[in-house]
Amino acid sequence: QVQLVESGGGLVQAGGSLRLSCAASGRTFSSVAMAWFRQAPGKEREFVATIRLSGRTYYADSVKGRFTISRDNAKNTVYLQMTSLNPEDTAVYYCAADAVLGRLRVPILPHEYAYWGQGTQVTVSS
Repeated sequence: QVQLVESGGGLVQAGGSLRLSCAASGRTFSSVAMAWFRQAPGKEREFVATIRLSGRTYYADSVKGRFTISRDNAKNTVYLQMTSLNPEDTAVYYCAADAVLGRLRVPILPHEYAYWGQGTQVTVSS
């Protein structure tokens, strides 16, 4: 089991920045890959970024170059640094953990992640 708690959301103006944090507890943090998803009102939950056990990172095209995912295994925390925010980034952001090893491809679908946080709201005003 992995318990995840997000923080760092809030209201920011377009062009601004925010850093989200996700604190993990339970299963050894260093043994799980982590990801961020987001869900805007009336839309499906969508992949934002993931950091694998190798340290490699992958991003959705919509955030590439603006968002950075990182992890601190000593603190059991994964981060999402968001810059150049625009109103289309407004959503509830969720942290997720993937305990499956040896995947043949990078998982970007919500059902591929077993553990989820409660979400944190990010609102970008124009």
